[in-house]
Amino acid sequence: VVGSINTDMVVGANKLPKPGETLIGHKFFMNSGGKGGNQAVAAARMGGEVSMVANLGADVFGDSAIAKLKDEGVNCEDITRDKDSPSGVAIINVDDKGENQIVVAPGANANLNTDIVSAALERISPSSIVLLQLEIPIESVTRAVELCQQKGCRIILDPAPAQALPESVYKGTYLLTPNKNEAELLSGISISDRDSVTYAAEKLLRFGVTNVAITLGPQGVFLANGESKQFFEATSVSAVDTTAAGDCFSGAVAAGLSQGFSLVEGIRSGILASSICVTRHGAQEAMPYINEVNSL
Repeated sequence: VVGSINTDMVVGANKLPKPGETLIGHKFFMNSGGKGGNQAVAAARMGGEVSMVANLGADVFGDSAIAKLKDEGVNCEDITRDKDSPSGVAIINVDDKGENQIVVAPGANANLNTDIVSAALERISPSSIVLLQLEIPIESVTRAVELCQQKGCRIILDPAPAQALPESVYKGTYLLTPNKNEAELLSGISISDRDSVTYAAEKLLRFGVTNVAITLGPQGVFLANGESKQFFEATSVSAVDTTAAGDCFSGAVAAGLSQGFSLVEGIRSGILASSICVTRHGAQEAMPYINEVNSL
């Protein structure tokens, strides 16, 4: 996993605030988060052998994040410490329906530069699966894709927070996993039904990505590639917090692929894992273990 690590500061409330509105919440807690860290824990709990490439501040948040990842069995040798910037934090509001608003202060994540990425990925095995997100500089994402292409690694990219991507990133990506909003931004197509999600996926495939899995929350997942297109139904659950559902999905898919699953099997595993994740509060703490998913 090459990506971000944050400390999440979460406030629960009956509803999400409107601009300029002040609400009284009913709970507060801090969690280990960041899309990179979340994916690493998700993949590790699903049986993956995981290494993390990241940049943290030389502060108590950074110390805590590394300790947490090590406890999860994640290799942290390629996590660097930044003396000039604090560790990243995220401010998260969650309502009683499980919907959320998130503002991220990247801190040291913004300094995860191409030199750090290059040094870490020089040693990567050609059989590796590499998870990427967009909470680090796009130059570092592009460099990671370039190096992984050279070594024949499969890249899974969660394009969040959504932004324009270089053509080389699309062409180097094995699996793109946008949610509905991200797929709309990247494709320029408004998604309202099965036809429109199909059009959006087809456009993303034309950009050069090998496979695209658009995650649609309770409507499931739409997987498309050059050979086929398929809808997967979601598992019906009562969600309490959707904060890390996409990270859980990507991490579980990656772990499945690393254990010999087909992509279709990996998608099904990711859906099951995410269905457990959204019934729990938090980010990394909400990630299910492989035995829980297998029991479904």
